[in-house]
Amino acid sequence: MSEIKERPILFSAPMVRAILEGRKTVTRRAVKGFQIPTEDTAIPIGDRQRWSAIGQRDPRYGFCVFGSTEAECAKELEEYAPCPYGRHGDRLWVREAWQADAQVDSIAPRELSNGEPIRYPADWGFRQTGCAMIKPGKIRPSIHMPRWVSRILLEITDVRVERLQDGEGETAYESRYIAEGINRIHQGDGDYAFHPFKSEPGPGNWTDPFDAWRELWVGINGAESWNSNPWVWVVDFKRVTP
Repeated sequence: MSEIKERPILFSAPMVRAILEGRKTVTRRAVKGFQIPTEDTAIPIGDRQRWSAIGQRDPRYGFCVFGSTEAECAKELEEYAPCPYGRHGDRLWVREAWQADAQVDSIAPRELSNGEPIRYPADWGFRQTGCAMIKPGKIRPSIHMPRWVSRILLEITDVRVERLQDGEGETAYESRYIAEGINRIHQGDGDYAFHPFKSEPGPGNWTDPFDAWRELWVGINGAESWNSNPWVWVVDFKRVTP
């Protein structure tokens, strides 16, 4: 049996809440660097071989793996360009903003004791039931969270590659982006609105989940990233006990 690997992954406070509430079961992250697939249109059509989101070995076509079937591509991908977030069965421990007691504010995260009380600003929950602080300390950024401080562990159930905007045009019922943690807001008249951060009816809500997904992506990655419609890793997950 292969060893289960664990990797850290950062989430913002709204996405942490969405995970805790069971609304978020997938994350999309941009495919970076040499992994971005491109098609060289200068090559005559007759000389071009089949290419896909999983890419090609031939540098003329971009990326680095190739297969005549999706199964062959997946096998090549696993060997030559694995997803940096892991594969099916691997686990991701969530890094989020956190705070310890004020009396240890001057102590570096790596030097803190595993027994320190920890609180999480995403929902102001504590790491341990019945835990109390003398005085809440400074809020520390997610990137500085040690493994033992993490309270959320995710197991990867699927990994694939797609374009950022592939789901445009899907109905609200079938939209793949609801699973990103998008709030589905009942309007009181049988209709629903959607928003990545708000959960109540009001101005600024969207009638299409795709628009809510765009607001979420742009808020994290910027408008330029959205407009370029990059390839993204799609990582499905389920929450498991740490």
